[in-house]
Amino acid sequence: MKRVRFRDPSGSVRTGQWLDEDGNTADTATAGAGGLVAFGGETYDPESVEILPPVEPSKIVCIGRNYADHADEMGSDVPDRPLLFLKPPNTVTSHGSTVSLPAGKDRIDYEAELGVVIGQQCRNVEPEDAMAVVSGYTCVVDLSNRDDQRQEQNWVRGKAFDNAAPMGPVVADTQHVPEDASVELWVNGEQRQSSSRDHLIFPIPELIAEITEHLTLEPGDVIATGTPEGVGPLADGDTVTVEIEGVGRLEHSVSVP
Repeated sequence: MKRVRFRDPSGSVRTGQWLDEDGNTADTATAGAGGLVAFGGETYDPESVEILPPVEPSKIVCIGRNYADHADEMGSDVPDRPLLFLKPPNTVTSHGSTVSLPAGKDRIDYEAELGVVIGQQCRNVEPEDAMAVVSGYTCVVDLSNRDDQRQEQNWVRGKAFDNAAPMGPVVADTQHVPEDASVELWVNGEQRQSSSRDHLIFPIPELIAEITEHLTLEPGDVIATGTPEGVGPLADGDTVTVEIEGVGRLEHSVSVP
């Protein structure tokens, strides 16, 4: 199942399913690229409704340098434990949105990431129990203001600006996302990133165990598991597309004031 939050034509917020074009559960179809949105026996063309962020997290826990090739392209060492930082709720925006980037910056980068959606409140989770607290997976873009990130240690200006975490369009059940699911990104139709989740340095159960040793995760919280090599800058009017195998396709554009 691929769960989607949307605002229907009457203005009501609904949580339904993303179906394929024939009205079947879209386990193999690409959510975000055609298909139908369904709730309560009604179906809608995705273009006729407002697709909302698939969850409303209290926080996004992000993992830095979790692909060796990305650490190398950034001129950094591979960390010996997961490198954690936070994005707050103001960073969340949705499939189909236009993100207004901070003005006056030389470089704001895209980063495609697999997002892990937490399904229950949890603390001190053992790795062997970690997948039991996962509701599903989504697509995330970690927009990064490199100008300020390079000048601060806590990365608030660099990572926590408004709408700096587009996500969606759905939460896909874990069984539909392969262990080697591809993680890909395009800018204006040109592919910039291509890797897979089996290249993660720290796998998802280990990440959940490490995070919950230090803080409580709440239902709807998201872990952004890190980005592969190929990150690069965005310009006014660019369109970003992220596709994760088994999840779907997240697309948004950017503008520079």
